[in-house]
Amino acid sequence: MNIRPVFRYAIIILIISVNIGCDQVSKHAVRNHMDYHEQIQLLSDNVMLIKVENSGAFLSLGDSLSPLAKSILLSVLPSAALLLLVFWLFGQNSGKWAIFGLCCIAGGGIGNIYDRIMFGSVTDFMYLHYGIFRTGIFNFADVSITFGTCLIVLQQLFVRRNPR
Repeated sequence: MNIRPVFRYAIIILIISVNIGCDQVSKHAVRNHMDYHEQIQLLSDNVMLIKVENSGAFLSLGDSLSPLAKSILLSVLPSAALLLLVFWLFGQNSGKWAIFGLCCIAGGGIGNIYDRIMFGSVTDFMYLHYGIFRTGIFNFADVSITFGTCLIVLQQLFVRRNPR
């Protein structure tokens, strides 16, 4: 029995699970301790917590779709894509940073899909504002997905390939 693949699979599962766990713990705390649209200032008005429920996708896109279309486009198709991604990760020999980034994307995606299936919407609660820079309201799953995507892009831009 080759221990290396087992160790690799365990690391992949661990990274995905940590991403899901951080996301779900933070959302659970917000759901149980904040009222809708309540605002808590953390760093003046630059970092705030604001509890909202997002029944659409990024920036509430798709919120006005029919329930069937919303279910297919925001739950079924992303679930299938994430399942394929996780299985693909197990067979992939990409660079460590790309694997880590894809695990972050998978963990964040699973966290948001779990909310959508269990609660009918995704709990968002973080808002950043600095000068002209303003974000929409987001959650840790969104941070994981964005961080993972940035890692993959950075690896593609800066890691030299071995020419054959």
